[in-house]
Amino acid sequence: MNHRISRYFGTRAFYRMVMAIAVPIMLQNGITNFVSLLDNIMVGQVGTAQMSGVAIVNQILFVFNLGIFGGLSGAGIFTAQYYGRGDQQGVLYTARFKLLLGVVITLIAMTVLICFGQPLILSYLNGDSEELPAALASAESYLQIMLWGLPAFMVVQVYASTLRECGETMLPMAAGITAVLVNLAGNWLFIFGQLGFPAMGVNGAALATVVSRYVELLIVAVWTHLHADRFPFVRELYASLHIPAALMRRIAAKGSPLLLNELLWSGGMAVLTQCYSLRGLDVVAAENIANTICNLFNIMFLSLGSSVAIVVGQQLGAGRMEEARASARRMIVFSILSSTAMALLLYVSAPLFPRLYNTTDAVRALAVEIMRVTALFMPQMAFMNAAYFVLRSGGRTFITFLFDSVAIWAVSIPIAWVLATQTDWPVTWILVAVNLGNLIKCVLGYILVKRGTWVRNMVAE
Repeated sequence: MNHRISRYFGTRAFYRMVMAIAVPIMLQNGITNFVSLLDNIMVGQVGTAQMSGVAIVNQILFVFNLGIFGGLSGAGIFTAQYYGRGDQQGVLYTARFKLLLGVVITLIAMTVLICFGQPLILSYLNGDSEELPAALASAESYLQIMLWGLPAFMVVQVYASTLRECGETMLPMAAGITAVLVNLAGNWLFIFGQLGFPAMGVNGAALATVVSRYVELLIVAVWTHLHADRFPFVRELYASLHIPAALMRRIAAKGSPLLLNELLWSGGMAVLTQCYSLRGLDVVAAENIANTICNLFNIMFLSLGSSVAIVVGQQLGAGRMEEARASARRMIVFSILSSTAMALLLYVSAPLFPRLYNTTDAVRALAVEIMRVTALFMPQMAFMNAAYFVLRSGGRTFITFLFDSVAIWAVSIPIAWVLATQTDWPVTWILVAVNLGNLIKCVLGYILVKRGTWVRNMVAE
C-alpha cells in the first residue's frame, strides 16, 4: 500500500479489529434508537402536546445521562489501560470508583429534578399555543415516573462500561437489545391499554422505560457475576469501599474535567434546545421528530467514536505509541467517510419519516428541514466526535473540556441566543449558523490530534 494512503487507511485486519468492537456497540445503539423511534411514534399518536412534553423531559434527563457517562469515563480511561496491561486489581479499583461516583451523581440529580422539575419544564414552553397546559401536565407526570429508573440506569452503565473496556462488547449489546424489546412491548401494553392493561398514555411510556431498565440491570449484573473467572474485579466489587488514595486523586484529576465537560455539554445542548423553543411549541415537536430520526443515522460515527477510546486506549496502555497514532488517524478518516454516506441517505429519505407521526403538516415540514440541515453537517460532527475520543484516550481531559464544553458555551449558545431573541430568523437558519460556528472546533481538534500530546501511557506513569 502506498505510504501516503496507508497513513489514513488501514489493512483489512485493522478494519476487522475495529468493526469487531464497533459492530456490537452499533447494533445495540441501532436497536435502541430504532425502538426509541417506535416509542416516539407511539407517544406521538396520543397528541402533539403530549409528544412535546415527553421530549422536554427527555432533554432534561439527557443531562443526567451524560453526567453519568462523563463521571464514569474518567475512571474508564484507566480501566482500559489497566486491562491492556493485565492489571486486574487496577480494574477492580476503577470499577469501584465508578459505582461510588454514580451513586453520588444519581442522588444529586434526583434531588434537583424533584425540587426544580416544573420550572425546568416551563422554560421550554413558549408562545401562545392552546396546547401548552397539556404539554406541561404530560411532562410533569412523565418525569415523576421516569425518576424511578435513574438508579438502574446508573448501575447498568457501571457494569456495561467496565465490560466494554475489558473487551466484552457482546453482553452489553444483548442486554441492551433485550431491554429495548421489553420497552417496546411495554409501550404497546401500557400506552394504549392492551391485554387488559389500562391505557396510560405518556405515563405508560415512562413505566415501560423504567421496567426495561431494571430488566437490563438484572441481565448485566447476573451475567457478570456468573463469569467472575473472566472478570475477577466483580468478586470483590462490593467487598469494601477501599480505593487507593493515590489512584483516587489521579482518577479525580483526569475524570473531573470529563464529568464537568459532559454536564456542561449536555446542559449546553439543553440550553440550545430552549433557545430554539422560543420559536414556539411546533419547533419543540419538530425537533423531537428530527432528532429521533437523526439519532438512527448518527449511530455509525458515534459507535466508531466509542471504539476509538477502546482501541487507542488499550494500545497506549500496552505501550504501542506509534500504533496508537496510526489507529487514531485511520479511525478518524473511517468515521468521516462512513458518516458522509449516512448523511446522503438521511438527506434523501428525510421526507418519509414525519409521515409516521400524528401531527400537523407544519410540524412535519419543519422536521424535514431540520433533518436536512443535520445531514449537511454530519461529516463535521463525525470528525469532532472522533477527535474528542482520541484526545480523551490519552487522558488529556482538560483539553477535551476546552474542546467540547467551552466551545458550546462560548460559541454555539451565544449564536443561538442572539439569533433567537434579536432576529426573526427561522429555526433552520439558526441551526445552520450554530453548526458553522463549530468549524472553530474542527480546526482546534485537527491541531490537537496532529500535535500528539495525547500519546501517553498513564498507567505506567
